[in-house]
Amino acid sequence: MNGFRKARVEDVRRIKQLIDNHMQEGFMLPRPLSELYENLRDFYVWEEDGVIHGNVGLHIVWENLAEVKSLVVDHHGRGRGIGKQLVNLCLEEARQLHIQKVFALTQIPDFFVKMGFQILDKAQLPHKVWAECIKCHKYPSCDEIAVGITLLETPLRSIQEPELLAGVFPTLASKAAGNCVK
Repeated sequence: MNGFRKARVEDVRRIKQLIDNHMQEGFMLPRPLSELYENLRDFYVWEEDGVIHGNVGLHIVWENLAEVKSLVVDHHGRGRGIGKQLVNLCLEEARQLHIQKVFALTQIPDFFVKMGFQILDKAQLPHKVWAECIKCHKYPSCDEIAVGITLLETPLRSIQEPELLAGVFPTLASKAAGNCVK
């Protein structure tokens, strides 16, 4: 098969290999194999002649925020627009999910800026993002640049938990709202 697709379980070891190779070149943080399996549904791959040459993940951080992560295109695919297409798959999925903003942490900000992202102050990102960073060997001297793009100017109305539950589980909704139903 040739082209772009969602990653499958049998792709995880190749994704790990691509990430590790890119890490050795100094462009990426390591990802444990267990983390890749746990987050497999986040990933897209680009395959040509039965070999995966690129991958990217879209990780949802919060109701209005997602991260493009682990973008890798090997030497076979570089300069062919593969990375841009992988990121566009993530942005399209984020739009379909009604996610307002997408960010990335990168050492190659110009790539993302050409795609419409803007350079961000890392302090603008929520603390939840940094939970991964404290595990990094570069912490606290991070050399990555934060970039972000707004996909929806106004977020969709946030549904409160009792309201969300009301249509599906009325009893739970009443309890969540503080009204015990017997």
